[in-house]
Formats: sequence, C-alpha cells, structure tokens
Amino acid sequence: MRQSLANIFQDLRGRRGIGLLPFIPAGFPDLETTTATLPALEAAGASAIEVGFPFSDPIADGPMIQEAFTAALAKGVKVAHVFECVAAARPKVTIPLLAMVSYSIIYRYRLDRFLSAAKSAGFDALIVPDLPPPEAQRVCDVIRSTGLDTVLLVAPTTTPQRRREIARLSSGFIYYLSLSGVTGEREHLPADLADGVRRLRDLTDRPICVGFGISKPSHLAQLQGLADGAIVGSAFVKIMRSHAGKGAQFLADRCGEYARELLREVTE
Repeated sequence: MRQSLANIFQDLRGRRGIGLLPFIPAGFPDLETTTATLPALEAAGASAIEVGFPFSDPIADGPMIQEAFTAALAKGVKVAHVFECVAAARPKVTIPLLAMVSYSIIYRYRLDRFLSAAKSAGFDALIVPDLPPPEAQRVCDVIRSTGLDTVLLVAPTTTPQRRREIARLSSGFIYYLSLSGVTGEREHLPADLADGVRRLRDLTDRPICVGFGISKPSHLAQLQGLADGAIVGSAFVKIMRSHAGKGAQFLADRCGEYARELLREVTE
C-alpha cells in the first residue's frame, strides 16, 4: 500500500526516528539504473526518495550532481522519460517519491500537463528549489489541488518572516539547507546547524528535512532528534559514477548497501 509523507513523518516522530531521503538524478548513468534503484532504496530503509529531473542550469547543485545531469542530458533524457521510468518502478515502491524539479522545466512543459503526468507516474510531491514566495503561492495552490504535496527550501540566511511564508506554502515538509552554498559531501556538518533548525522549528510544526553535505552515518546520528529527515544526494551519485558500466542492478544494490550503512547508527 502506498504511504504518504504525512504518514511517514507521523511514524518517525512517534518513535523519535529520523528518515533517510536519498536523492537520485534521473537517467544517470541510464534510465534503467533509476528504475532499479528506487525499490532497492526502499528495501534498504529509505523513508522517501527524491528523483532529480536533469537540468542544464541548476541553482544549488554541486559538481557531482551537475555532472550527472549533464551526462543524462547528453544521452537525450527528457521529462517524459523520467515519468516513464518512475511509472515502471512505482508498482515495486510504496514509499513517497518526490520530483526535484526546476520551475523552468515545469513552465516549459506546462504546469497542468506536468502535474497530470507526475500524478500518473506515481509521484507524491514536488520540490521546486527556484520558486520563491510570493510568486510560489499560485503555483503551490495548483499543485496541492491535484493531491500532490509541495516542498520549498529554507536557507540559513532566510529571514523569520520569509521562513513563515515558506512553511505555510510547504505541505509535505520544509527542506532546510545545512549551509549556504551548493550540494556536496562534507566531513562535518556546520556548527550552527542545530540552532538554525531549532529556530525554524519555533515557527512551524511542519516536518523539517536537512540536506546539503550529509554523507556519513554520524551525520544522521547528529540530526536524530533534531530533524525529521536527512537528505543525501552527492554521495549516492558518487557511487553510481564509480560503478558506471557494471549494470543497473549492480548500481542499485550498491546504493542500497550505502543506504543501510547510513542508517546503521540510528537503527541499532
């Protein structure tokens, strides 16, 4: 049975757990790997999965993810292909699937057409990193009217007033950036991260998931009890890149092994 984001976070809060939300760039190194990796990540314990739509001009992705998107685009991966591979995997996946997608892509595809296709493919929510308030109001209203959740981003530098507005527009969860900058693996999480999440928590009861720089089991352990979820992207892409050419299922299995390792300290 399909699980909603609301149910996932309710369960995590009930047992004071933290969810793992892997990010997978669609079409890297090929669409078959994307389709195979989604069920492998659920089997490994992921709470939800972000599927990134390849984009030529991302605003916050670091070199690892940018290179993956560039490679996917060079192979001719298009929006319709992403919907097709997600639809193929959906019967084997019960956890929420989130489309990480630039509003530029949605706009060109046409909003109503994109939402209809996303819903049919089996997505549960949209993360739109370049859709700021107040412009986001109309688009978020339309997204939610289809039954899809909305997720917007908060940076450490975002003002309290703007944080409240973003929280109001986010029905799934709030994506809190651990730092100002771009994605990528880091040895340590920022010293002011806990304070930033607590200040956001004072403004809203929405679930909060932290991304950017998370790549170690100790990072998840550090976030447990502070955030509802941890988003990991570049480290999964690194695994795919290092094993490219070994077949879709091999890459999916390696990603599953890494997901289990990330969760080791928070599930023992």
